[in-house]
Amino acid sequence: MKPVCLFLNKMPKLKRRLLLTVLLLLAVSSASWFAIFLLHSSEEQGSPSNLGRLSASPPTPHITLTVDSGPYHNWQLFAADFEDMIQSFKIYVYPTTSASSSFASSASIFLPHPNPFDPKLGNYFSEHMFKLSLLSSSLITTNPEKAHLFFLPFSVNLLRNDPRVHSEPSIADFVARYTTSISQDLPFWNASLGSDHFYACCHSVCREASSKHVGLRNNAIQLTCSSSYFQRFYVTHKDVALPQVWPRPPQHALNPPHARDKLVYFAGRIQNSNIRQQLVDLWGNDTYMDIFPSQPSYPYEEGFRRSKYCLHVKGYEVNTARVSDALHYGCIPVIISNHYELPFANVLDWSKFSVIVNNGDVAFLKRTLLSITRRKYMSMYHNLCKVRRHFVWHETPKGYDSFYMTAYQLWLKRRSLRLSS
Repeated sequence: MKPVCLFLNKMPKLKRRLLLTVLLLLAVSSASWFAIFLLHSSEEQGSPSNLGRLSASPPTPHITLTVDSGPYHNWQLFAADFEDMIQSFKIYVYPTTSASSSFASSASIFLPHPNPFDPKLGNYFSEHMFKLSLLSSSLITTNPEKAHLFFLPFSVNLLRNDPRVHSEPSIADFVARYTTSISQDLPFWNASLGSDHFYACCHSVCREASSKHVGLRNNAIQLTCSSSYFQRFYVTHKDVALPQVWPRPPQHALNPPHARDKLVYFAGRIQNSNIRQQLVDLWGNDTYMDIFPSQPSYPYEEGFRRSKYCLHVKGYEVNTARVSDALHYGCIPVIISNHYELPFANVLDWSKFSVIVNNGDVAFLKRTLLSITRRKYMSMYHNLCKVRRHFVWHETPKGYDSFYMTAYQLWLKRRSLRLSS
């Protein structure tokens, strides 16, 4: 302490006063802060100065429970809305007699196919099964006043095979005349200008069927397998992607992952696809990848059973049945088809059970697939097993099969504005 006093005595008088003033201010400030701290502590601890007042409880942390929806965007929300659809949704199917007598000779065009499981139907199986399932479902109403939507039951596939029609311009003429007849004879089309009407087709000439009727083309909902953003007459926010499914025998027990000794499988024509040709050129001789420009040397279905990944590659259209075939046989789909709106994409998270590759990245395909870890592959495989049921048709629809999943897409479209008639 003595050295401090000596130091202060040697300082000029003015500087000594200034230094003492600063020290005094610092001491007062420190004392004030210390008093505030003691007061705050006593309040938190319920001191005598805070009698009669409850001490504050610590804040409860906000806990968010994340539920794994697996291959779905949100299973809980979907399942609840789906149940509401089952209870409420009603569809009116125009009977054959609804149109003018000029269509009487073409009654078979509007009726269900007598043998929808005929293997010759191939790509058009979904078109016929939708109609058959709809007529067997609980969604049908015979009272059009109670209907949310109206189904136009003509079949483009049957029109294509009818020698009286057959050609694309003739099919478009037939469909336009039929739709005009419906709108003139009954009030329901005009109530919404066709926005609550829909039709289904899987044939490649489907998009041309509506080309000669403006209201059908611009307003009605098109259920189609050729669901391409890039295709004319397909409107994403209006139309619905229909899953293209071939009639395949039931597969109750899938080949497990460890028994799949091939990395990749593809077999198909290459004449109408540069990408398919590129695949053959790159890996046609790769012993780990079975890629064939035509039929393989073994049964076609066997390639799906023995491979980890199965390619869906754009041909003339963006769609083929190879996606549903891959799911059916437990092979992870690899989708190489730009602009393809995948079925049920607002419900299913396709990234959880498939691999999507841009057309321009085909050269990196093998590297991409080999980079997928065993854990990721097994996750996709288990998710695939969960979504297989959505790509199966039944004569009498059930559960979450292709029909009811497609009907759910229509259910989401039902809120179209209906104009007063």
